[in-house]
Amino acid sequence: MEVTMNDIKKLREMTGAGLADCKKALAESDDMDGAVAYLRKKGQAVAAKRSDREAAEGCVLVKAENGFGAIIALKCETDFVANNADFVALTKQILDAAVAAKCKTLDEVKALPMGEGTVQDAVTARSGITGEKMELDGYCTIEGENIATYNHMNRNGLCTMLNLSKKVEDETVGKNIAMQIASASPVAIDESGVPQSVKDNELAVAIEKSKSEQVQKAVEAAIKKAGYNPAHFDSEDHMESNQTKGWITAEDVAKVKEIIATVSAEKAANLNPAMIENIAKGRLNKFLKENCLMSQEYIWDKNLTVASYLQSIDKGLTVTDFKRFTLRAE
Repeated sequence: MEVTMNDIKKLREMTGAGLADCKKALAESDDMDGAVAYLRKKGQAVAAKRSDREAAEGCVLVKAENGFGAIIALKCETDFVANNADFVALTKQILDAAVAAKCKTLDEVKALPMGEGTVQDAVTARSGITGEKMELDGYCTIEGENIATYNHMNRNGLCTMLNLSKKVEDETVGKNIAMQIASASPVAIDESGVPQSVKDNELAVAIEKSKSEQVQKAVEAAIKKAGYNPAHFDSEDHMESNQTKGWITAEDVAKVKEIIATVSAEKAANLNPAMIENIAKGRLNKFLKENCLMSQEYIWDKNLTVASYLQSIDKGLTVTDFKRFTLRAE
């Protein structure tokens, strides 16, 4: 088709593609619909070509409406694209549609109608415009009549939401707990919500750590008794470095290594199982206290737990559900 500036502008308004891309699409197509299809295919090609690339940046948004809340992340490759107004607007548009439809799964979100296709088509088309891999991720939902949401520092990288068991007139209460969830990253509301597999794994790690510490204490005591400084022999690198500095000799290293091997084996074979289990259970209890929302130290008042803070607002007030999503590894 003959390409005019008006056609280029119209296609740009319809698709958000660059001027050069719109001009090429029109030149390669028979009509406007064909040009739109051309750009959409280009987006699909870019998405497929970059499927092996990691989408580590992106935009995370949260919204609650009519008893339904959702968090969604639209991921991309660079923060330059993530901070682009059109990219953020697309993420918001997708979230608005998901909340309005009360979608329960990410597949449902992707299949929602958007523009002349679906949400997934819109993401693919945007990938074609930016030249970066993009993908929807982190979709989670919550239902309830008392939902509070929080976008950490409004930077679109970490969002939380929760539902309170009762309506509270002071909206800062819900926001405070949402900020607590963002800051302290709880794994469950209380111990009953922690999967048994997580407890078992934490206990197993605690047992091994407790054993290792008891063996290490015995080794350090034996090294000191032999007249050496344990800090000079705590790793192969330190031993080598300390020899170079003249602080210890090769003979010292040989003697201490023999002590380490002998005492480690003897102590490991004679550990008190009951003592190790008690120490490990203490570590597990500490883990649960620090990682269950209701027992966490309240970030705004170190003298309170989250549970006691909520009780101070209204007897029986608690959190019935929460969700948290961040793009950053923690």
